[in-house]
Amino acid sequence: MKKNLVVFENAFIEINETKTLENLSFEILEDDFIYLIGKTGSGKSSILRSIYSDMSLKSGNCTVLDYNLVNIQRKKIPLLRRKIGMIFQDFKLLPDRSVAKNLEFVLRATDWNDKKLIEERVHEVLDKVGMKDCLDRMPYQLSGGEQQRIAIARALLNKPKLILADEPTGNLDPQTSTEIMNLLNEIHMEGSAIFMATHDYNTIDRFPKKTFRIENNRLFQLKSKSRI
Repeated sequence: MKKNLVVFENAFIEINETKTLENLSFEILEDDFIYLIGKTGSGKSSILRSIYSDMSLKSGNCTVLDYNLVNIQRKKIPLLRRKIGMIFQDFKLLPDRSVAKNLEFVLRATDWNDKKLIEERVHEVLDKVGMKDCLDRMPYQLSGGEQQRIAIARALLNKPKLILADEPTGNLDPQTSTEIMNLLNEIHMEGSAIFMATHDYNTIDRFPKKTFRIENNRLFQLKSKSRI
């Protein structure tokens, strides 16, 4: 039986004083790759932030990787986040550190202490994303696609069961977007569930998957490839 990694039950998320996502009920299974679509400002990022325990529910229930986010203790939030990989549209690499130092920073922040194991893990994830020759390069020396590959490598460091991707192809040209999607598909096939917020409909058409849509402050699963 497939395991639920994320379960929302009648959840309300307050985005701002005038907008609230209502009655969110959905599941993310361990073998899912799901698109989350909706207009700019509809609340896609808010749902991802809620899963990451970076935004509280106004009401309802949410369980993520066996943690109940309604009553999760603050000290346990870092433990939850170690099991989740985050990928952002703007990469969020530290500009004053090399590729290797960016990745080492994350490992040390999540209680990796053995220098040899840190070096091995950095090499492993860079090899996975095809960037093993870029250890000593600075972020500004990389193209947008290369920076996103490093960001994906960072998300893989702690071998997450779930990856949240917020517009990962949003700043990339079509060819690079295809390369990034091929990489995400490969990661998914190796055992990580992926929940990807996007407005890149060309990518959705070329890589069709289960799709959720936010409309009128509610979430719906599309029954076909149609986005209308």
